[in-house]
Parts: sequence; C-alpha cells; structure tokens
Amino acid sequence: MQELSWDDLRIFLSCTSQGSLRRASEVLGVSASTIARALDRLEKTVGYRLFARDKEGLRLTDDGRFMLDEVRAMERATLSIARRSSVGQDPLRGIVRVAITEGLGTYWVLPKLLPFTQAHRLLTMELRCTMDSTDVARLEADISIQFHKATNPDLYAVRLGYLHTYPFASQEYARRNGIPRSLEEARQHRFVQQVSPLLPEGAYERLLGVESLDGMIALRTNTSSAVLYAIERDAGIGWLPSYALVFGGRFVPVDIGIKHSLEIWMTYHPYIRNSERHMVVVDWLRRLFDARRFPCFREEFVHPLGLLPMMTDVAETHGGRGFLAADPTGQSSGLARAGASSLSAEMRAQRATLGTAGGET
Repeated sequence: MQELSWDDLRIFLSCTSQGSLRRASEVLGVSASTIARALDRLEKTVGYRLFARDKEGLRLTDDGRFMLDEVRAMERATLSIARRSSVGQDPLRGIVRVAITEGLGTYWVLPKLLPFTQAHRLLTMELRCTMDSTDVARLEADISIQFHKATNPDLYAVRLGYLHTYPFASQEYARRNGIPRSLEEARQHRFVQQVSPLLPEGAYERLLGVESLDGMIALRTNTSSAVLYAIERDAGIGWLPSYALVFGGRFVPVDIGIKHSLEIWMTYHPYIRNSERHMVVVDWLRRLFDARRFPCFREEFVHPLGLLPMMTDVAETHGGRGFLAADPTGQSSGLARAGASSLSAEMRAQRATLGTAGGET
C-alpha cells in the first residue's frame, strides 16, 4: 500500500464533519475539485470506498466509519506531540496564534498589540481576524476570542466582557438626510447591513419591524471593516461598536431605541497554562477587555456619547487616529469637516439628554 498523505487525511476529517464537498472546500479554503481528487486518491491508497456520494452530500460507508476512528486517534496523538513541543520552548520566545472576530481584532486589539510586540520582541503574534468558528481543541489557534462560549468541556472558557453595538451615521449623511428619531422615521432611511453567521436570518427585519428590507439596504457585506467604511463614506446607517466615537470616528449616534449586545469569550487549551509565553498573552488580553478601565465592555450599556468623557485617557493612549476610509479625492474628509460644524449643536443637545450620570441607559 502506498504511504498515506496526512493532507489527504485532514481533508477526509473535514469532509466527515462538513458532510459535503462544497462545505469542506469553504472551510479548508481549497476548491471542491481539489477535495474530490484528494478523496479519490485516499480511497485508491486504502483500497476501499470511504463515502457514498449522493445529492444529499457525503455519507460514510462502514469502512469509512472504521477509518474515521483510526484517523481521529492519529490526530489526537499528533496534537499531543505538538502541545508538548510548544510548551518546551524558551519561555518568552516563539509564536502565539490568536483567532478573533474581525472587528475586535482590527479596531480594538491591533492598535494595542503594536506596543505589546515592542515590549516582547522574541514573541511573534499571529492575529487571525475571522468570523468563522476556530477549533482550539484541534490547535487551529492557541487562543480564540469569539462571541460564543466553547462547548468543549476540555477547554478553558473565560468571559472577557460584552460588545455593545449601536446604529450610527456619518456626519455628512446626517447633514444631507437628517437623523431619524424613531423606528418609523428610520424605515425611510438607507442602511448598511452586515451578513454574519452570528446574525440569524431576518434579524434586521425584526430589529426594524418590517417584513422586507426592499429599498432600505444600500450595501450588504460580510466584514466589519466594510461596514465601517461604508458608513463613513455616507452610504447609510449601520451598527458599529459603542466605542466608535472614542477613537475619532466622525459619526452621529442614531437614537431609535435599538441596541445589540454580545458576550465576548476567550477560549484556550489547558496545555498552554504551562507555557509562559501563552499565558503572558492570555493575561494581556484579559487586561485589554477589563470593564473597569474600558467601560464600553461593561454588561450594562453606556451610550456612545456617554463613553467619550469616561474614556478620554484611553483614546489618548490607544494609538488610533480615527477610521478614515481610503479617499483619493479627499472629498469625504472635506465634507465631514463641513458637516461637523452644522451638527455640533445637535450633538451637544444629544449629549445633554444623557444627563450627568455617565450616559448609561
């Protein structure tokens, strides 16, 4: 028998968990034809059929189920060796892989990460910003920060805090179109919609109290960065983290009685508790989401305007310089500056309605 390819076995494992060539190809980032060739090659090597293929997808044969148990045992042994090797390296030297949701990774963690890497020059931080689920148990990452608690009882799961999102519009959009003050008024405006596995089908319809979004959606995208840039470039109203104003975002909060909150969970494998370099990163991430210093991550919602006076020192040390999208013409920034003066009185009135109690609602 020819030597088995671990790459082919990895594809086999993915197909058993995903149930179809298409879904396995999406998870692994290769074409469906590549997946099919790998399965054909593996079946030829072992000498028996692993899957029955029909219009419903892939179904394991009896031989395939037997092989699945054996391959999983091989995977567990391989991961155990990798873990022991990783822990045995120099204490603060090596790679630490962190998987995190795209928005938090890009706009919250990355600006803080740069000073951290300067202080730990022998560490290499691998920041994977993704909305896809990451399997820490299979070493797809050392540490994962997602919006759901891990269900695997063998993993450590720590709730870091809460992400609150709120509707915002650009200052120029507000100047041209006004800002809605109720759900009824909001239905006459244009929106930027984020499509995400975290949002169930029909979530925006339920939030806005409509049967259909026809005529309301200016842009639909799957990335947080595209949502932010589209709002900044006056495409419409969209949901951003409540701290969007703190770091210089030129946005106007849209007070229509809608906000959304998500729990932020950090997951890591017990083996890294014996690794100094990994635990340095774990402790740093805990501090980065400490609600006592960063009130935007409290369980209770704080209005975006209320966060401004509460996080002044944080904004000054965060290292960010606002969220300006690429604009070769320079027109967007000029329009935003022109609109800012006309909106200043309205923003002050908005803040005044929050009272003096930190803007909590």
